[in-house]
Amino acid sequence: MKLTRLPGENLHHNDRRVLLRCLIALPLALPLWASATDACCGEQTPSGLRLRRFLDATGVEQLWLPGYQVDWQTGARTGMLPGGPDSHTHCSAFVAAAAMRLGVYILRPPEHKQDLLANAQMAWLDSAEGQSKGWSKLAGAVDAQTAANRGELVVASFRNPDPHKPGHIAIVRPSTISLPLLQKEGPMVTQAGEHNAIDVSLARGFREHRGAWMPDGSSGVQFFAHAVDWASVK
Repeated sequence: MKLTRLPGENLHHNDRRVLLRCLIALPLALPLWASATDACCGEQTPSGLRLRRFLDATGVEQLWLPGYQVDWQTGARTGMLPGGPDSHTHCSAFVAAAAMRLGVYILRPPEHKQDLLANAQMAWLDSAEGQSKGWSKLAGAVDAQTAANRGELVVASFRNPDPHKPGHIAIVRPSTISLPLLQKEGPMVTQAGEHNAIDVSLARGFREHRGAWMPDGSSGVQFFAHAVDWASVK
């Protein structure tokens, strides 16, 4: 209802009821609105913005497509028809290729075949060998999003409890995200997999893997970060 009276004029009974409801709701609405718009994980630095542009330019939505055999380094199809060995999903090949372009090593072919590579990458990242290659384990989603915003290469990795079934791995992308949304949906990621995506929440990107992301803190996903020498990246 539009109120056209001046402040000194008397309000109709119904008008007073509408105004009262607004005044009661206002103190409750403001804190929720403020918390939803505050970024949780720091500003995106110039290196973070470079990482964002790098991920946007990978072409992952058209390359490393599920169901086809692909060249792990380029994501291009090696056959015109779907099917055949190593033709399921290519999350781990995409991460390996992106890391290679950034001058960072993560377990990749030919050291490990593409089949079940994501599980092997998770084990490797969490090992002394992974640490010796410059990878460090992060405490959780906030640290992961913060490191990505600084321009570090951060991966979200899930090892399937069944060693005969694939896990999943994705790259955390720089993003301005509120803490409530981060706690609910996880960091934003760029990934190949059942659904290739430039920009998707971890919860959606890992939804095919039960137990990978749990808002209550019991997630199977772990985060690892590696510094990037942006001066040497073409």
